[in-house]
Amino acid sequence: MGSTTQWVEAGLLGLIQGLTEFLPISSSAHLRIAGEFLPTGSDPGAAFTAITQIGTETAVLIYFRRDIFRIARAWLLSFVKPALEDAHDVRLGWLVILGTLPIAVLGLVFKDAIEGHLRNLYVTATMLVAFGALLGLADQLGRRTLPLKALSWRDGLLLGFAQAMALIPGVSRSGGTISAGLALGYTREAAARYSFLLAIPAVLASGFYELFRHWGQFGPIGPAETLFATAIAFVVGYFVIVGFLKLVATRSYMPFVYYRIALGFFILGLLGAGVLAPI
Repeated sequence: MGSTTQWVEAGLLGLIQGLTEFLPISSSAHLRIAGEFLPTGSDPGAAFTAITQIGTETAVLIYFRRDIFRIARAWLLSFVKPALEDAHDVRLGWLVILGTLPIAVLGLVFKDAIEGHLRNLYVTATMLVAFGALLGLADQLGRRTLPLKALSWRDGLLLGFAQAMALIPGVSRSGGTISAGLALGYTREAAARYSFLLAIPAVLASGFYELFRHWGQFGPIGPAETLFATAIAFVVGYFVIVGFLKLVATRSYMPFVYYRIALGFFILGLLGAGVLAPI
């Protein structure tokens, strides 16, 4: 069992994970940055980040349970009773599988870099600014007319590559896919909903892979504390999903853009002043 400090830190990191996972502001960046300001002053690590995402992704499974069941049922029925299938749901099932391939392949190929030098705070801060600007451009210039039913095979794959960019802390899984979706002409709500669905297999696979890979050796935060953080991330994440989907149906993404850019430059300033170390 860890000390009281470790439990408090794990709880705070779980809260941050739940608050930021579904917003286009990069949860991995916030966990990476927050670790520097906590009493132990250490990076919680890629394994901790991936495992706590199991909590937030469980919230997605519960919130979208009807959609997931409908899509999975139609996809499975298409193999045995094609006449009973819903063509849109079957295609969406295949698109989620197709869109997951880029992050699965790139995550394995660049595993060492993702867990190593890509966690440099200079990289994180730069990605916050750069992809914040891209999100702003996509939000302002995108046509925002296409519904989720219009999603094509090409667009599904492109969104999969956009999601894969989130392997770099600071990009944001939802931010990458939402930016790409807006740039391709999809509505804010369609881009957000597909982002949630697309993340399910990738995040769960990554989380359980890291869980079994680091079993008993979770780095600076122990197994019990990591489980505690994951539970908090689940509860907080569920309520964030509810609020976020209501927000994007009527509001612009620009507040998130301003926040990302301000945070990125703030971290760059602290690095330049020597207050923070990049590694």
